[in-house]
Amino acid sequence: DKPDGFNINEGFGATDTAALRQAVVAENANLGIALDGDADRLIMVDHQGNEVNGDQLILIMALARKAQGSLGGGVVGTVMTNLGMQQALEANGIEFVRAAVGDRYVLELLKQKGWQLGGESSGHIICLDKTTTGDGIIAALEILRVMLETGKSLAELASEMQICPQVMINVDVPRRFDIKADPSICEAVKKSEQVMGNNGRIVLRPSGTEPLVRVMIEGTDARQVRSECEALAVVVREAVANTG
Repeated sequence: DKPDGFNINEGFGATDTAALRQAVVAENANLGIALDGDADRLIMVDHQGNEVNGDQLILIMALARKAQGSLGGGVVGTVMTNLGMQQALEANGIEFVRAAVGDRYVLELLKQKGWQLGGESSGHIICLDKTTTGDGIIAALEILRVMLETGKSLAELASEMQICPQVMINVDVPRRFDIKADPSICEAVKKSEQVMGNNGRIVLRPSGTEPLVRVMIEGTDARQVRSECEALAVVVREAVANTG
């Protein structure tokens, strides 16, 4: 009730589903739908009050479309898409590729591939056969259609994906700091990749809006994921300190 130009979506919508999750359970509702301010992002809540994120929603759509023969190719995610979604898609014979973070990059790759479905964990979901950009309302209608056609609850549909533990640590860096040019960081990444093997994924990504690097690791072992991510973040901080 007191907008200040900075608190847009604060405590509400797709960026904060706490109130919606409580309301769904309290009202014994079948589901909840959360959009952001311009409705280009969708996050849903199942009847148990569990959040269903963009990766899970995209998977639900992809599996339904494949069953109907209307998928039109594979699925585009981003470098931040959870490994669990990739594993579920590939287990069902659906090709998956990653774009840079940002729905415009997802859109570019969809057009390049001639595919129809893609999006981000944050809930930006693009159905190119329905619209030319991310649209939370269209995405919600797609999920409701799948529920009606299958007779399954949102919780049942979302259970097709096992979310892999993911840890992300933001490290402040000077502007124009090149993580790929630092040998200590490159060596640390190689060591982490050897430790994680085929059961994990490592992403170091400069923020597009802030002077920081996002250190993200995900895998099947939660303790290992956190340990490796914290260790790698320390290496990045030390590399930054040594540049001063």
